[in-house]
Amino acid sequence: MDMKILVVGGGGREHAIARALSCNSGVKLYTAMARHNPGIASLSEGVLLEKETNVGAVADFAKKSGVDFAIIGPEAPLEAGIADTLQEQGVPCVGPTRMAARLETDKAFCRNMMEKHGIAGCPHYRVFQDPGEACEYIDAYDGDLVVKPIGLTGGKGVKVMGEQVDREGAKKYARTLHGVVVLEERLIGEEFTLQAFVDGNHLVPMPLVQDHKRAYEGDSGPNTGGMGTYSLEDHLLPFVTPSDYRDALEIMRNAVAAMIAEGQPYRGILYGQFMNTRDGPKVVEFNSRFGDPEAMNVLSLIRSDFAEVLCRIIDGTLSPAHVDFAKQATVCKYLVPQGYPDTPVAGAPIEVGDYGDALLYYANVGEKDGKLTTLTSRTMAFVGLGDSLEEAEAKAEKAAAAVKGGVWYRHDIGKTSLLDRRIAHMKGIR
Repeated sequence: MDMKILVVGGGGREHAIARALSCNSGVKLYTAMARHNPGIASLSEGVLLEKETNVGAVADFAKKSGVDFAIIGPEAPLEAGIADTLQEQGVPCVGPTRMAARLETDKAFCRNMMEKHGIAGCPHYRVFQDPGEACEYIDAYDGDLVVKPIGLTGGKGVKVMGEQVDREGAKKYARTLHGVVVLEERLIGEEFTLQAFVDGNHLVPMPLVQDHKRAYEGDSGPNTGGMGTYSLEDHLLPFVTPSDYRDALEIMRNAVAAMIAEGQPYRGILYGQFMNTRDGPKVVEFNSRFGDPEAMNVLSLIRSDFAEVLCRIIDGTLSPAHVDFAKQATVCKYLVPQGYPDTPVAGAPIEVGDYGDALLYYANVGEKDGKLTTLTSRTMAFVGLGDSLEEAEAKAEKAAAAVKGGVWYRHDIGKTSLLDRRIAHMKGIR
């Protein structure tokens, strides 16, 4: 079946989406992205270089291109109402409406919704309109807190007492937010990501993934957008028990049911970031789209016709029978500019070597006269697939090591020694 599909976004996540869709020879891709991504462009029939939040221009491009539907990669255009605008113009959209996307874009809405509907896994939290009152609460609180602004943070706008800041630092940060401040109990445990396809009513989960936010080896250094990820061949994680997994999945299902009850049915990709604690999984946050890098892990594994899966999300006819993932492990290693994340160096030449069986996903690269250069965000990622974590890691490592130029990456992501530490950490907590 021939179809035209618009992919909105130009990062590594969107390159993974475009590659998965291009496996169907009947699909013609069109892309709207703020910066030229050579990997996505090479798969596309037509490209609009435009800010993804310029929803009018994107919608005009969609209509002009005659696309059958669109899939939205990043969160910012969802917050800007791109799904609403496209649907008003007769273009169905895999991505929630602006109101439904508040699960990610409005942290106060998300926590209040969980509390109102009695959804498990909600940490103790308070929402403050006045930063001064938030500071008083921080002073009085016996323990560590997480300080969050209400809106999007790009994965880097959250401060954790006891880890990144002390009590005075937490108050100082709260005062800089100049708006709604969300304070939550600090959760101790191991994080994991559960993503799912959602058609408004039905939810079909994807393999579990674990992300590594810290910049440096051994999970040290500042937070980043994500330095890499891994998943295992059984699609589970050894520090997540079957009971933990069932609980996390039930939380996701209940969130979808709550959005129906709120009159804002959720359709698209739902991403649950969980902390597995002594008391089971707690929700760190929901995201209203694929994770980056997590999309690269799961979409490298998908064996179903991805375009058909998206059609069923739009039609409301999705079931587990329509979604199949290879029983393999994945390791994703992100290459980033020298100085990333604090002082990234743009304009450095980079040369991709022989990357073997690994999959290459471009994220944020410059291209001139066929030569690639760094920009100021994460550059590119390699995903290795294998029958074991060790095999997948070796493929990703070999590919990443073959790149020359002004980039670096974490060698330890996907190593069994790092996973063993995570397992031991969870055992110690429980």
